[in-house]
Amino acid sequence: MKSVQQEVDERSNLTANNKFELLLFRLGVDAHGDRAELFGINVFKIREIVAMPEITAVAGSLPHVLGVVNLRGQIIQVLDLPAIAGCTPKTGLNIMLVTEFARTTQAFAVESVEDIVRLNWNQVMTAEGSTVGGMVTSIARIEDGENTRLAQVLDVETILRRMNPSDTPDVDPGTIGPKLELRAGTMVLAADDSMVARAMIEQGLTALGADFIMVKSGKEAWDKLNQLNDACEKEGKAITDKVALVLTDLEMPEMDGFTLTRSIKQSPKFGALPVVIHSSLSGTTNEDHVKSVGADAYVAKFNTDDFADAIRRALR
Repeated sequence: MKSVQQEVDERSNLTANNKFELLLFRLGVDAHGDRAELFGINVFKIREIVAMPEITAVAGSLPHVLGVVNLRGQIIQVLDLPAIAGCTPKTGLNIMLVTEFARTTQAFAVESVEDIVRLNWNQVMTAEGSTVGGMVTSIARIEDGENTRLAQVLDVETILRRMNPSDTPDVDPGTIGPKLELRAGTMVLAADDSMVARAMIEQGLTALGADFIMVKSGKEAWDKLNQLNDACEKEGKAITDKVALVLTDLEMPEMDGFTLTRSIKQSPKFGALPVVIHSSLSGTTNEDHVKSVGADAYVAKFNTDDFADAIRRALR
C-alpha cells in the first residue's frame, strides 16, 4: 500500500510528462431535464472532498452562495455549483469539494463525485469557442476501453470571480510601478486558457507598457514561438529580437505550462528566453516543479504588484 507521500510524489511527477489528474463529478440534469453531464476539475486544486455538512446562511449573500461552513476552525464560503452551471440535482447537494487556488480557499457543492482519472493534456481540447460565458475552458476525452466519455473542465477561477466581484480595479496603473524597459521591437508572448485571466494579463501588460501576443494554450504558444523564430531567421535575427519574455499558465489544453517551459529551456533556439509561470496552482510542490523545469520566476494569480515584480525579476 502506498504512503500518502508516495501518492503525492507520484501525482506531482505527472507534470514531467504533460499529464495530470482530473476529478470527475456530476451536478444533476441540465435545463431540459434529461441529461446529467460529466464535469471535471484538476485534482491539484482539490484540498479535500467531504459529505455535505451543515451550512450557515449569510444575510445579503449573492445568488448561488449557499452560505458558510466551519471546517476544522476555518470559515469557508460554499457555492452552489449546479445552480451556477444551470443544472438541477436529482438527489440533492450531497458532496462538498474544498478547493485551494489563487491564494483562496472555498467550497463547491455538487451532487456526486464519480472518479479520478489520469490524462495527458493532449486529451484535452479547448472549448472556449463553443461555450457561453466562459465557465468551461476545455473538454477532456476519457477513454475507457472501447468507450469514450467527455467531461467539461470548469474554469473555477472565472466562476469564483463572478460570484465574488471585486470592488477595486484589477489593475491600477498608479501603483503597478514603472514601465518595463523592453528592447525596441520586442514583446511578451503570453499563454492562458482562462478568459478572465487573459483579460487581467492584458490589462497588466498594457499598464506596464509592454506589447504582447496572447494565446490560449501551451501548444499555441510553442507553435507561435517557432513561427516567430522562422521569421527571425529569414531576417538574420535571433528570437530574442522579437520576444522579450514568455508568460505562461500551468493548466492548459494540449500542452501544459510545465511542458512548454521545459521545451523552451531545453531548446538551443529558445533557451535564453526568460519564462515566467503565472498560475492559480500554488504550494511548495508546484513551486519546486517550476524550478525543476527552469522557469525564471513564478507568481500566483492574481496580484498586480507581484505580477509586475516577477516579470521585472525575470527580465533582469
